[in-house]
Amino acid sequence: MKRFTLTFFLALSINLLFANLLYDITDGRFRAKSVNTPRSMSDGEHFSLMPTSKAVVKYNFKTGAVVDTIFSISRLKKSPIKSISGYEFSPNEAKLLVYTNVKYRYRRTFTADYYVYDIKRNELTPLSENGSQEVPLFSPDSRYIAFARENNLYMKKLDFNTEIAITKDGKFGSIINGTPDWVYEEEFEDTRYFEWSPDSKLLAFVKFDETKVPEYSFPLYIDNTKEKGELTTYPSTYKYKYPKAGENNSLVSVCVYDDYLKSIKTVKLGDDSDQDFYIPRIKWTNSPDQLAIFKLNRNQNRLDMILANPKSLVTKLCLREEDKYYVDYENIDFIRFSSDNLSFIGVSEKDGYRHVYLYSINGVVKKQLTKGKWDVTDVYGFDEKKQVLYYQSAEASPMQRDVYAIDTKGKKTRLTDGKGTHNASFNSTFTYFVDNASSVETPNIYTLRTNTGAAVKVLENNAAVAADFKSLNLPKKEFFEFTTSENVKLNGWMVKPLNFDPNKKYPVLQVQYSGPNSQQVLDSWKIDWEYYLATKDYVVVCVDGRGTGARGAEFRKCTYQQLNILETKDQVETAKYLAQQSYIDKDRIGIWGWSYGGTMTLFSMTTGEKVFKAGIAVAPVTDFRLYDTAYAERYMRRPQENFKGYDQSSALLRAGKLEGNLLIIHGSADDNVHAQNTMLFIDKLVAADKQFEMQFYTDKNHSILGKQTRRHLYTRMSEFLFRSL
Repeated sequence: MKRFTLTFFLALSINLLFANLLYDITDGRFRAKSVNTPRSMSDGEHFSLMPTSKAVVKYNFKTGAVVDTIFSISRLKKSPIKSISGYEFSPNEAKLLVYTNVKYRYRRTFTADYYVYDIKRNELTPLSENGSQEVPLFSPDSRYIAFARENNLYMKKLDFNTEIAITKDGKFGSIINGTPDWVYEEEFEDTRYFEWSPDSKLLAFVKFDETKVPEYSFPLYIDNTKEKGELTTYPSTYKYKYPKAGENNSLVSVCVYDDYLKSIKTVKLGDDSDQDFYIPRIKWTNSPDQLAIFKLNRNQNRLDMILANPKSLVTKLCLREEDKYYVDYENIDFIRFSSDNLSFIGVSEKDGYRHVYLYSINGVVKKQLTKGKWDVTDVYGFDEKKQVLYYQSAEASPMQRDVYAIDTKGKKTRLTDGKGTHNASFNSTFTYFVDNASSVETPNIYTLRTNTGAAVKVLENNAAVAADFKSLNLPKKEFFEFTTSENVKLNGWMVKPLNFDPNKKYPVLQVQYSGPNSQQVLDSWKIDWEYYLATKDYVVVCVDGRGTGARGAEFRKCTYQQLNILETKDQVETAKYLAQQSYIDKDRIGIWGWSYGGTMTLFSMTTGEKVFKAGIAVAPVTDFRLYDTAYAERYMRRPQENFKGYDQSSALLRAGKLEGNLLIIHGSADDNVHAQNTMLFIDKLVAADKQFEMQFYTDKNHSILGKQTRRHLYTRMSEFLFRSL
């Protein structure tokens, strides 16, 4: 009786201690504090930060000390604004663009009210009086600002305080000038599609014609313009252009505006029969006579860098990258043109791994700068004076990231400590960088370092977060590796239950995302509900299967034209591996994931094998024919070309094989993975007489955000697991 009482009170005290842990996690109590990325000023000796929403401050790189307050709302005589959301310097650093009243359209694009601040005169004036603006950009000579508004481009001439319209044909649902349509913003991750020439005389931009792109719509049930508590009797409808796999994309063209002639010319990029391609980026070289246009074919397995003369419109193919799978558009962002315009650095996977090459301006490889059986994961830049490349890679391990310097003679230096994950932000002269370092045990530490790696100053150590989390004495993430029956080595991490007893049998939940080039098994700080589940006697495991990143092109791209197949095999293999462990209850294995991870949950539970007792799928794609062109076709080609592959990758066609307890969750206003995916899947489950649980979140998008919403979501998922696994 005494033993029972002691055990009871011990369990009660543990429950009380961790009663609010789930909410602490969802509320972000253990989220590392970030610092604004220091913005290097042109001299390389100073940087700026926005320490509050009311000021921009100048600092010294060497000492980290405050040098000056560049902008302050309190110093303005009559300020039209109360706070700012961000800022941009003019190239000559005599002016600032500050903005407020941000309103997001999609995930990245937003409109705002921008103001031009003259530093010397301490004057703040609106960029435009004619409505909110998007993505304004100073000209290199700092005399002009180009910006977008309602699908058109405009120019503000600062010398004369005048505004002119560059384009006038912009129309909602039809023509967009200089800003992306939905699929470009989401899948090519850019918000501005216009660029000034180096001499500030020309503005190149991409024109999107989305007239023939199919429209998607969904209801919005809450009218936020009404008084709180007032009933919305009729839902409104949200409509936008969304091209699903195999459907029409926007037709894109590259135009060049000449301010002197007040003319717009269109660069011809192919004959009239070849109009189905992407322009993921445009970049000026360091010559006003050379505009680099990046043209990606519809199947995304051929990327051309075309140099165009903006006046004669003569074009020349400079570089072509082809791949039997697909070419990663992100490699474009690593390109840097030399100041003399005779060469450039770029990234290629031609030897099976992502590496940096030095090219002549004609596209001929002059030298391979990095080499090895590991991937370069970021390129920070090239110091032309010292002939040194600065980059990030997974050289030590796919689960780690370090920052390196290598010169053109091959001398390489690791600038970080070889532990955990490091991300860098360099100044303009490559003399300093901010090292953002973390590991599974240490929250992000931001350290200002010299280009040799020597520490100058710690900007933020997150010591309070580290101490707060450590005080709970929760189990640590442990990394492991195992080999599948197909002889594939996979990396994973595991969180064991609190007060783990190797002689007991525990249920296990597999956490995964599994999407192409993603990684969840990284030595970096991330506190999620696995730690809460550990207090509830669950083992939580995460394994990165085939298709994930930092292990070379073949590992990353082997899922091509057969998404979900190999990834599912690897999650099932993980479950079978775990079932062999003495401390795992093989009859109580579950799986969960969000987005691609939700898709994997459905696939893993519909193999026909009774491997998973329970699963949670949040916002899953249930058939890639329901997802957008740029993503689905990058990995699957068009349905018209790969009908069998799309069928094999469809969870809809496997619903009748569902085994185990399923909870499926979606936001009703998900503009990315439409709720249609879930609605069609549950229809298939009903037809197959398969029971399931479902949770919808009203007017929530793909991220299902909101403090109370997240609390409800994770409570719902936890209670489902406790009942079903």
